[in-house]
Amino acid sequence: MSAEAVVVMPRSVPGASVMTQTKPTTIAKLPASPSAGDPRSPSLIGVENTTSPGTVLVVDDEPTVRDVVAEYLRREGFEVHALGDGAAADDWLETHAPDLVVLDVMLPGVDGLTILKNLRQRSAVPVILLTARVEEVDRIIGLELGADDYVVKPFSPREVAARVRTVLRRTQPVLAGAGAGASRPEVDEIATFGALRIDRRAREVSVDGQLITLTPKEFDLLDHLASSPRQVFSRRQLLVQVWDSSPDYQDPATVTVHVGRLRQKLEADADEPRWIVTVWGVGYRFEP
Repeated sequence: MSAEAVVVMPRSVPGASVMTQTKPTTIAKLPASPSAGDPRSPSLIGVENTTSPGTVLVVDDEPTVRDVVAEYLRREGFEVHALGDGAAADDWLETHAPDLVVLDVMLPGVDGLTILKNLRQRSAVPVILLTARVEEVDRIIGLELGADDYVVKPFSPREVAARVRTVLRRTQPVLAGAGAGASRPEVDEIATFGALRIDRRAREVSVDGQLITLTPKEFDLLDHLASSPRQVFSRRQLLVQVWDSSPDYQDPATVTVHVGRLRQKLEADADEPRWIVTVWGVGYRFEP
């Protein structure tokens, strides 16, 4: 399969503009999996890899999209489970704990946003949404529900693999070994700012002794801001430094949504924040 193969979503999405491609999609034939033809049964792809960098669940009802993404991730070394049905994915996640989920928004039965909402009630596992919806409001809804990233269709499997690696690198620093912190300034493992306590080793945050549940990306953003108190960061800078992305590939509204979620969870009054302050016309800073 060519590394530059592009996955095209042929179906239309009611009420939203859909990116289309006029030329036919050419994708190399993938190796058959035990679940071929049965989208409700999870297929374990890449079981022969004993040094997997992580386990990824891929959920998409389009067999071509699902198989291409799963196969590309397998070739990147990941252990991959693939499902094509929303209800089956929701049930599977009740009893399994992957390191990351790649989740299509438009699924039959139980849609991707419902799965994400259910998942966030019990887990902070990173989620990357696949969406054919190009309107900003549709992407913001997913981010507000707790998605860590999103990829708009059509996309290349290389892009998805890069996003997976980036999210896992940010959310599982222990996997990188002792050298993981070499690129960032030394900071205390536990930082306290009044009632706010950040435990970087345990990746836990509490306010007034009450543990606050954050998604991996929310923790990354808070940690990044708190590591440089009173330094102002633009949304562009935060996209680069926290998301390993840029406005060329990702909407800066991603940062705005995550800041809003952090304020709702941490602040006594989200409209008058104590810790994460807006610097109008510039960006955000953390007040110690």
